[in-house]
Amino acid sequence: MSILSPKKPLIEKPGLAGLDQRSREIFRNIVETYIASGEPVGSRTISRSLGAHLSPASIRNVMMDLEDSGLIYAPHTSAGRLPTEAGLRFFVDALLEINGLDEQERARIDAEVKASNRQRRTEDVLDEASAMLSGLSQCASLVMSPKYNARLKHIEFVNLAPGRALLILVSEDGGVENRIIDVPAGVPASTFIRATNYLSSLAQGRTMDELRRHVASEVESLRRELDDVSARLVESGLAVWSGADAASAKNLIVRGQAKLLEGQGPAADLERVRKLFDDIENKKDLVEILGLAEKAEGVRIFIGSENRLFSMSGSSLIVAPFKNRDEKIVGVLGIIGPTRLNYARIIPMVDYTAKMVGDLLS
Repeated sequence: MSILSPKKPLIEKPGLAGLDQRSREIFRNIVETYIASGEPVGSRTISRSLGAHLSPASIRNVMMDLEDSGLIYAPHTSAGRLPTEAGLRFFVDALLEINGLDEQERARIDAEVKASNRQRRTEDVLDEASAMLSGLSQCASLVMSPKYNARLKHIEFVNLAPGRALLILVSEDGGVENRIIDVPAGVPASTFIRATNYLSSLAQGRTMDELRRHVASEVESLRRELDDVSARLVESGLAVWSGADAASAKNLIVRGQAKLLEGQGPAADLERVRKLFDDIENKKDLVEILGLAEKAEGVRIFIGSENRLFSMSGSSLIVAPFKNRDEKIVGVLGIIGPTRLNYARIIPMVDYTAKMVGDLLS
């Protein structure tokens, strides 16, 4: 499994690379205790955890050094310490040990993803995968895929009114999508029939992207087989799926937002979740962030302010791409949650689910 950070690993900074083994051990204990409890971690807690070979006083000295390095901070005077976002990034990049999923979780993902019938619509399969991932992670989950990535079965032009026509796409999995397009006034019915027959003969078994590329590469054939008006109708129909607006060209499924409210105590935590809900509602920006994961081969992790969308809510996003039968990345899935995620458990869960979804869609 490859794990990609949106920024260069902080371990490259000399101050962090120079941490000795004792400092790393204490820092790891702070992070893991914080992830488990959500509370500031004091020197006595660490001393009890690590055993009697380090006194609370020695641990406090190390904690001061870690604070100077920007890895931990004190939320209140005389309180314990919490990892900073930079500290969490250092932990994930340099110290995290990922052992993979346990057999029970792997079996549950296998059973729930494979239970999706291959004949069902792609959107339904992705929706179930998102719900399953939310249930396992107890976080909000998301899946993003091209809005119309299914292989086509039929395309048809329908005349609506002077200057307006309806383009209907039917996919092999039973999905139907319609778009209204502008057409020259006074187009005869025979033109819509010719355009329908031409595109339908080429569309079967192809995705919309593949069809659009094929027609573009066969411009001479298009002009030879159709009259000028019919050819322009075909080009206008394909243009509405040109993807000029990346957000509108993507299908985004988000599930389990309510889980982010579970177990929240302080008012500050509830305010953070409220801001996260606002972030999730701003789907256009979320699509842009997920688009970064489509360019990567492995799991990507965004912690807090590493992306502008989550800069106020202090949340983490863990995502992985999934591929089609041609080994082309066609979508992204993952989870959104607090920065104190159990990264060692969630990262392999997201990675394995993405592979399973890709296998099913293939």
